[in-house]
Order: sequence, then C-alpha cells, then structure tokens
Amino acid sequence: MPPPSPDLSVAVQDYLKAIYALESARERVTTSALARRMHVSAPSATAMTKRLDELGLVERLPYRGVALTDAGRTNALEVLRHHRLLERYLVDRLGLSLDEVHAEAELLEHALSEELEARIDEELGYPTHDPHGDPIPDSELRLTHAEDRTLLELEPGARVSIARVPDDDPALLRYLGTLGLVPGSRLELVARAPFDGPVTVRTDRGEHAISRDLADRIAAA
Repeated sequence: MPPPSPDLSVAVQDYLKAIYALESARERVTTSALARRMHVSAPSATAMTKRLDELGLVERLPYRGVALTDAGRTNALEVLRHHRLLERYLVDRLGLSLDEVHAEAELLEHALSEELEARIDEELGYPTHDPHGDPIPDSELRLTHAEDRTLLELEPGARVSIARVPDDDPALLRYLGTLGLVPGSRLELVARAPFDGPVTVRTDRGEHAISRDLADRIAAA
C-alpha cells in the first residue's frame, strides 16, 4: 500500500474522505453526489475531481463519476484514522459529549502529526472504534467492518446493544441521547408498525417510537 502524502491540502483531504464515505455506502461517486456531500456547487466538485485525477488520487470514469486509486484510498483512511482517534480522545480524556466531538475532530484531523497520532493511540489502549461506534483504521490503515444489523432489520422481541449511531448531526445525537439510544446501551425492539409506520423500542429511558429511516441508521450488535 502506498504511503500517505503529508502535504495534501485540507480541501483535498476532505474530498478524499467524502469520496471514501460514498464508496463505503456503495453509492456512485458522481459530481452531484459529491457536491451534495461537500455542500458545494457541481462546478466546484468537478474542478476538484480533475485536480484529484491529476494528483493520481482518483480515477475519473466516464458516466460513472470517480473512484479512489490506491494512493487516494490510503490518504482517505489516514484522515479517517486521525478523525476517529481524535473523537475517541475527546470523549474519553476530555469528557466531550457525542454531539460535540465530530466538529472538533474535523478541525483537528488535518493538523495531527503521525507522532502524536501514535501517542494518542497508545494512550487510549489502541481503540478499535470511535465513540459513535464506527471502526478506527489501525496503524497499518486496515479497517474492519462488522456485520451489524440495523434496528429496522430486527424482529419484535429482539434484545440487543447499540453498536453504531450517525455521527454528523449534533441535534440528532442529542435527541438519541435523551432516548437512551447511544453506543453500548441495551434495548428491546417492541414493535414495527405496518405500512411504513414507526419502530417502537424500549430502553432504560422508556418506550419510544422512531421513524423507519432513523431505525435504519442505527446499528445493533
């Protein structure tokens, strides 16, 4: 695997991480999809994909968007490792809440040196998951995805632990916290209403009805 490039701009790193996220979700990385994720115009996204192609970080595919090259994927995983390690540190050592750490890690991830990254990793005991439940790439940038089920896939009566929650919406994370739907908490799936109705769960905070869309974004183990 090619080594990460330490001299890439913040914008380039952010785009690589966004492309990696879209690929991981098995979405086509089209200009429009990338523009939506980056909150930029389509022409801006197109210009950046051309730049990434020139740097050898993506391959532009006619009518299909772009795909990360090995070098692009390595750099995306390095930024992702920084981000998720920082989130873990901010929660475990500084006591920040789940809804605060994503934005802070976004600011810090680009400035983190490899030496400090290694020190943080060691200090935390080499964690495998960030506080939202997402896996952290290891020092060799290997990333293991668990075969988790979403709440929407569970049958009524199932008792599980929350494994992963969405990480990029502070308001949603605060709401999930009030329901007791945070990584590591236990719940029982009480009912799944017909005709696209809500999913009812029972946590230590009581019974709560949540939308099917939200249930499909929360993973259970």
